[in-house]
Amino acid sequence: MFAGPLRLNLDPLDQFSDAELHRVLDEVELADVVRQAGGLVATVAEDGANWSAGQRQLICIARALLRQSKIVMLDEATASCDVNTDAMVQKVIRRVFSDCTVLTIAHRIHTIADSTRIMVLDKGRVVEYESPENLMDQEDSIYRSLVEESEKAREDQDES
Repeated sequence: MFAGPLRLNLDPLDQFSDAELHRVLDEVELADVVRQAGGLVATVAEDGANWSAGQRQLICIARALLRQSKIVMLDEATASCDVNTDAMVQKVIRRVFSDCTVLTIAHRIHTIADSTRIMVLDKGRVVEYESPENLMDQEDSIYRSLVEESEKAREDQDES
């Protein structure tokens, strides 16, 4: 994101009407926040520093929605978000990109658990590529071991 009005961050080439911008802001559940911040003229600081990590992600999702992207790549989309914001952003991603091909790069296993296919890379090589269900059925699956590690870490955290 860059310093300037929100409208410019959503539509840098000025291709869309205010109504279209408001529609996508509503779709990504940011309409109320944007209204409170001053609407489409709301200020965005350099790198979006005056917006939360989740809000910045949702603004970027809104930008992709405007362009009706059919292929979307998300690289650690919620890595800097707290658990609740992560869940909300993931919900929006699943809903608004349900008819798209979404390539997700993630270390948080739960963010990819409902994907159609999982590709596991190890030292730059594809070592697994299958549905999550099939990978979970394989005892020697790297993906399965990552899921189990993640679940154990979550249990340990809940006990603390």
